[in-house]
Amino acid sequence: MRIAYVCTDPGVPVFGAKGASVHVQEVLRVLVGRGAEVELFCVRTGGAGPGDLAGVRVHELPLEPSRDPVTRELAAMRADAALARAVAARGGFDLVYERYALWGRSAMPLARAMGVPGVLEVNAPLVEEQERYRGLVHRSAAVESARTALGAAAAVVAVSDPVAAWARGHGARAVHVVPNGVDVARVRPAPAEPAGPFTVGFVGTVKRWHGLDTLLDAFRLLCESGPARLLIVGDGPEAGRLAERAAALGLAARTELTGALPPSQVPALLHRMHAAVAPYPPADSALGSYFSPLKIYEYLAAGLPVVATEVGQAAQIITHGTDGLLSPPGDAEALAGALARLRADAPLRARLGAAARRTAVRRHGWDRTVDRSLAAAGLRLGRRVRAA
Repeated sequence: MRIAYVCTDPGVPVFGAKGASVHVQEVLRVLVGRGAEVELFCVRTGGAGPGDLAGVRVHELPLEPSRDPVTRELAAMRADAALARAVAARGGFDLVYERYALWGRSAMPLARAMGVPGVLEVNAPLVEEQERYRGLVHRSAAVESARTALGAAAAVVAVSDPVAAWARGHGARAVHVVPNGVDVARVRPAPAEPAGPFTVGFVGTVKRWHGLDTLLDAFRLLCESGPARLLIVGDGPEAGRLAERAAALGLAARTELTGALPPSQVPALLHRMHAAVAPYPPADSALGSYFSPLKIYEYLAAGLPVVATEVGQAAQIITHGTDGLLSPPGDAEALAGALARLRADAPLRARLGAAARRTAVRRHGWDRTVDRSLAAAGLRLGRRVRAA
């Protein structure tokens, strides 16, 4: 099967370290590993790809750089059309698979014109997200782009129920909810718990909607009752402010922020944790909590006891008391209490961690996720290709 994978989102460096980048790489990894011939069409690679994706032919059409939002948005529209022309020029594809981008309106109509299925993967309500967090000049054009892509796709794959509802409201015909996943072969449990103080871990981009201020407040309370360390794996626009706040709370010596790291280094850092957290705050918009949290799937695969706030899909992934603990969003005392409970009870950590690993393997492997996405368009991959 020949597959054109399209990503016209300049905010997603496909070979980068952020969650969206990992998502792209994992989907590509499954497609290649199952025998597909994949060509990647994107506006930003973010560097060289990992070695196991060396067989993917990459077509990068970089955006014209600009600080002016009007110029930047118009350039993104032109890049979308240019990438579609590149797909058409290559031709002979059996499937066009696109990660929905704000200005991505050309690939799905092209797939229809070529007479092949087009699968549109939707990870967020990007029009509203862009408008709320970054600013949006050509809103009507962005809405029209979404309607065009969603209406032309043979199948729309949404990562959560709220995203699916948004897609239907913007003209999608066939929408299938397929949450994110994890590579259970790449992310495995540590042979044994790490030595040293009880370490609480977080993996992800350091942004305000990840609830890290609540995590710091909870960690301060946890430290008042015993030894603990905090390991934050990732970088982002809030990293500097978060480090300053940790220092102001007297937590600098107990807190480590790693900065941006390649995905290949994350499993080893997960092995330094005794418990992992997903402290999402209460939903602050009419859209609700629409994300499908990659970090939780990675925590589960690593066999870590997870403490997640009871928000959105997190409350569907974690079964309280079975493979993790749930905590009210925005409640630092409750979060600290859950972490203190895990610190004091090694058998509980072991039981929850073992169940977490079983949950990841049985339900959340990327192979299963990609199979469901392609099945939405009536397609099926071959069996996994074994490396020689």
